Amino acid sequence: MKNHEVRTHKSAEDFPYEEHLAYKVAEVAADPVEVPAETTDMIINRIIDNAAVAMASVARGSVTSARVMAQAHPVSTGGATVFGVDGTYSAEWAALANGTAVRELDYHDTFLAAEYSHPGDNIPPLLATAQHKGLSGRDLIRGIATGYEIQVNLVKGMCLHEYKIDHVAHLGPSVAAGIGTMLGLDKDTIYQAVGQALHTTTATRQSRKGLISSWKAYAPAFAGKMAIEAVDRTMRGEGAPAPIWEGEDGFIAWMLHSPERTYTVPLPELGEEKRAILDTYTKEHSAEYQAQAPIDMAFALKKTLAEKGLQTADIESIVLHTSHHTHYVIGTGANDPQKMDPSASRETLDHSIMYIFAVALEDGEWDHEASYAPERANRPETIELWHKISTVEDPEWTRRYHSNDLSEKAFGGKAVITFKDGTVVEDERAVADAHPLGARPFAREQYIEKFRKLANGIVDEAEQERFLNAVQNLENLTDLTELNVRVTDAHLAAAPQKPEGLF
Repeated sequence: MKNHEVRTHKSAEDFPYEEHLAYKVAEVAADPVEVPAETTDMIINRIIDNAAVAMASVARGSVTSARVMAQAHPVSTGGATVFGVDGTYSAEWAALANGTAVRELDYHDTFLAAEYSHPGDNIPPLLATAQHKGLSGRDLIRGIATGYEIQVNLVKGMCLHEYKIDHVAHLGPSVAAGIGTMLGLDKDTIYQAVGQALHTTTATRQSRKGLISSWKAYAPAFAGKMAIEAVDRTMRGEGAPAPIWEGEDGFIAWMLHSPERTYTVPLPELGEEKRAILDTYTKEHSAEYQAQAPIDMAFALKKTLAEKGLQTADIESIVLHTSHHTHYVIGTGANDPQKMDPSASRETLDHSIMYIFAVALEDGEWDHEASYAPERANRPETIELWHKISTVEDPEWTRRYHSNDLSEKAFGGKAVITFKDGTVVEDERAVADAHPLGARPFAREQYIEKFRKLANGIVDEAEQERFLNAVQNLENLTDLTELNVRVTDAHLAAAPQKPEGLF
């Protein structure tokens, strides 16, 4: 890997465009290096993972809206498929629909470093583009490898949330780069597409703050849609604002820290294999990633309390000692009263570690629907326990969160449960059980199991088998429409009826 220093440059400075970060990204995207077998295997896993969570969300309201919008944009030639239904539709609208389905339940892969990300968000727009252009499975593999590589390394080098910029600002450029790889575009065209994609996908983090709405699911899907359109424009010769990151009125100067800040972004050298996807991890539980290890810890603590004859009704307080991110984004440090409100939206509750820990401790299990149901959130005993839980930042957990040493990088914390009689029970967990370094790391078997579980009753068994056979043969696949998954008519009929829009 090569570290690139990225800083603001005044317009009068001599700053050749070959030194721009967008050009460095384009060089990585245009590199014809082969994709290693381990990367290919994980790409297949993540396509299965995305399909699994999309099936679980396909009949939900926001996903239904996105699907209907896509269906209003059919095409007679080319086009892309939309999860759940037959037909081909305009690629950018299919990307919006499928990206929303994948993101809706906050249940797919993650990478956390200086910034946050869900790199699996690259897959829907890349797949839609590949289907539209009639590309092969090998082409798609190359594009996804690039998408992950760019997003993961931007996340390592450039913190967005510190300045309240949403993490999808790293996604637009990564999708544009991945499309460039798939299509074999030249560096100059990819450079312009990366710049346009960043410029059009920068937004604030309010989509994940306060009254969290369905836009949380749409935000990355919209970024993917914008990246497709950016590539389309630049292939026609249209340019982008430049230098997009380093300009005097550019991204770093006014969206991030200031013209004085220098960022260090690692990127592969020419000829270096793209392996960043191997540093990422998926979710066993449908909740924000920082809740994964605490959920597993709550399961273990439930057993511990039972063995000791202790009751949750007798708890005085629970304090979760954890990282800066967990405390300030999904913990009490966020100062969001909505995170303690039983009438809050599902999107808000899955960003409340206090709610999540209470339910996991009481139930000893987690379900993507039942654990968030209004009747579950409104149980009096749950509300009482929930409001006894608080978080505090522990500098050591913050340090481990930001460590570049994957052997010590951690996303968990320590729970201290104090009972009314003074009894104290403690436990801690650094990573989730499903994490590569956890107690039960996810492998192909677990990804398939997750798909079968979430597709059960939604997708016919024969269709499940057809999809799983197709995706596991991705390297030899020539018809990428085989990666679509169709749901039963009965399940689609259960989707909510939505008001008409423009289309």
